[in-house]
Amino acid sequence: MRNASDITRAVSRHTLAYMLFSISELFRHYEEFDPLDLLIVHAILNANVINVMNDPSLDEKFSGLHTVEPDVIKQGVSRAALSRFLSLPLETVRRRVSGLKRRKILAETEAGLIVTEQNLFKFGNNHELQKTNMLLLTKLLRDLKRAGINGPDDLRAPKSAALTRKAK
Repeated sequence: MRNASDITRAVSRHTLAYMLFSISELFRHYEEFDPLDLLIVHAILNANVINVMNDPSLDEKFSGLHTVEPDVIKQGVSRAALSRFLSLPLETVRRRVSGLKRRKILAETEAGLIVTEQNLFKFGNNHELQKTNMLLLTKLLRDLKRAGINGPDDLRAPKSAALTRKAK
């Protein structure tokens, strides 16, 4: 049986490759955008749908490829929260958000910033990127399986290793 550090190293290698391939595809698809702006847009997109991901009925309702979460159910995020989450200076976030609002990618609601469902760049509804993500995720899962990780139970340290640590 593999030890916990072997599993951690294997998962780290494969998930890092997945993240880098994903980011590379994002940058390639949106070449006209500054990478920092893309990072901010996608951090906001993620914050906007946390409530959807945490609610099984909403997650199912908006799971279709052609189904976009309406702006009214999106959870807004503040500039300060973005600054903390991305470890960026608040002034940088403010300046970038202003530019993205001028381009009509972001909107300000009472709850905070959202990526509008009507944005002309299809952020949050880019079928090409969604299909590419499915290919990359399939590769990640196949690579993890080849490394002996079939599911979350395989990520736990073997019981004998945990018992040895307790005994010390």
